[in-house]
Amino acid sequence: MKALLVLADGTVFEGRSLGSAGETMGELVFNTSMMGYQEILTDPSYRGQIVIMTYPLIGNYGINDEDVESQRPWVEGFVVKESSGIASNWRSQRGLDDFLEENGIVGIQGIDTRALTRHIRDKGAQEGVISTGDLNLKSLIKKARKSEGIVGRDLVRDVTCTKGYQWRNGKWRLGHGYERRGEKRRQYSVVAYDFGIKYNILRMLTEAGCDVTVVPASTTPSEVLDLDPDGIFLSNGPGDPEGVPYVIEAVKSLIGKRPIFGICLGHQILALALEARTFKLKFGHRGGNHPVMDMTTNKVEITVQNHSFAVDADTLPDEIELTHINLNDKTVEGIRHRELPVFSVQYHPEASPGPHDATYLFDRFVELMEAEKC
Repeated sequence: MKALLVLADGTVFEGRSLGSAGETMGELVFNTSMMGYQEILTDPSYRGQIVIMTYPLIGNYGINDEDVESQRPWVEGFVVKESSGIASNWRSQRGLDDFLEENGIVGIQGIDTRALTRHIRDKGAQEGVISTGDLNLKSLIKKARKSEGIVGRDLVRDVTCTKGYQWRNGKWRLGHGYERRGEKRRQYSVVAYDFGIKYNILRMLTEAGCDVTVVPASTTPSEVLDLDPDGIFLSNGPGDPEGVPYVIEAVKSLIGKRPIFGICLGHQILALALEARTFKLKFGHRGGNHPVMDMTTNKVEITVQNHSFAVDADTLPDEIELTHINLNDKTVEGIRHRELPVFSVQYHPEASPGPHDATYLFDRFVELMEAEKC
């Protein structure tokens, strides 16, 4: 079936339908990872965005029910050069096209994704429309220009859990699946704010020795402290951190009460709660090959990233130390309080598949909780 991808600036790409027929709108962003498309599709941080995969062949190892980062896909649309018609992997349970169709995800294939990626790099991320029904260019350009974008929107409310729950799964083992942890077997209790949390973050916290209670984004500071946690985790999530002022105020009230660790959106929210500022990047950082330097050790980590916004280094208060920087564009990748047990990173140390260079950060969080208990 013929499909069109139309950008708000009038650029048009013609291809073939992938996944569900229909029409979808969102901010067009690209991801440079060679694999991990299932984890990308199910990452709640992509709410409001149409994802372009720069690697030319996607879907060759299929889809299974275990390698997911949330309960369902969250991308608004999916763009690939070629979707493999053959899924060759012993764990595969269905093909990419079937998975997208089952979940109502509209996609497009057969277009020059290299040209599209270069266009976004030059012009910046922008709104776009994928359609298999309405093929009128003027109509589609108008729709793209009317799309509301992600700036200032509260997308967290779309992806957060509706009520709290206990997380029990640990690492995956061949022949056993994800290991289950018994109640109160772990040494540290952690309350994890769900702004769109990825399952592998929860698995990593569990493996680090934590009993994890996940709570909705709207949970008040008093409700968190009533659970008497050893530490508080601020998760990843979609969109503009300034679009969730109620979360910023909650985190501001919790600073100094317990050790706090934030990742991605949680990092940005923590920075705003500490009176720093954020800004929108031209086209964001997304992929599994971003070099970051740990300023405290001068070691370079290859990291997985997925964000549209960044913390403004020039606005960091004196009591906040810059701990990590992006070696591509020198943007802020990590901060910590000079006196309080509070730190965060912009990238994803839990990413799977992806580099494992930064998994030490979960141990660092445990060390802070241990120091506070002593």
